[in-house]
Amino acid sequence: MALTGLFLCLFLIEHLYANLLLYKMDGGQAYIEWTKFLTGNIIIRTIEFGLFAGIIIHVIDGLYLTLHNKRARPVAYQVSRQSGDSSWFSRNMGLTGSIIFIFLIIHLRTFFVPHRIFHAENSIAYDVAAAFQSNWYAALYLVAMVLLGAHLNHGFQSAFQTLGLNNHKYLKPLKIAGTVFSLLIMIGFSSFPVIFYFDMFGIATNILGG
Repeated sequence: MALTGLFLCLFLIEHLYANLLLYKMDGGQAYIEWTKFLTGNIIIRTIEFGLFAGIIIHVIDGLYLTLHNKRARPVAYQVSRQSGDSSWFSRNMGLTGSIIFIFLIIHLRTFFVPHRIFHAENSIAYDVAAAFQSNWYAALYLVAMVLLGAHLNHGFQSAFQTLGLNNHKYLKPLKIAGTVFSLLIMIGFSSFPVIFYFDMFGIATNILGG
C-alpha cells in the first residue's frame, strides 16, 4: 500500500507538469507534443503498464485494509497518534480513495480511451479544454482534486511511517512535506477546471480557437 502510493505520487508530479503545458499560449501544441512523446516512447509505455498495475494494487490493498479495519479497528496506516485523535479524512481513507477511483475511471473514459484506443478526431488539448468548460466535469474534477489533496496529506506521511520511518525525529518533517506536497498537487490540478471554465487569460479560447 505504501510503495504503490508513493509510486503514484511520482506519477502525479509528471502528470501535473504535463498539464501545466496547457497554459502555454501556443494552441496546446506543447501539451500535444509531450503526449506524443509519452505514447511513442517504449520505456514510458512499459512504465505505463506498471502505473496501471500500481493503481489496481493500491485500490485492492485499500479495499482490503478498509474491510480489515472495520473488523479489527486498527488504523489503515502506521500513523502516529501523538495528536490524540485523528481527522475525518484519516479515518475515511477508503471512502475518499473510492471516490477518487471512480473519478479516475471517468477521467480515463473521457481522455485515455478516445485518444489512446480510438484515436479521436480532435486533439487531446482541444478535448481537455472542452471538457473543463463542461459544468458537470469541471465540478467533478474540482471535488476530486480536493479529496485527492486530503488523501495525499494523510497518505504521504503515513506511507513513510509504514516503511519504518516512524522515529520522532522524522515525524514533523514528514508531516510538513506531506502537507506541502498535497497542497501543491491539489492547487495545481484544481487550477485547470477554474481557469478553463472561466476562460481566464483567454487560455481556453487559445486552444479551442473560439
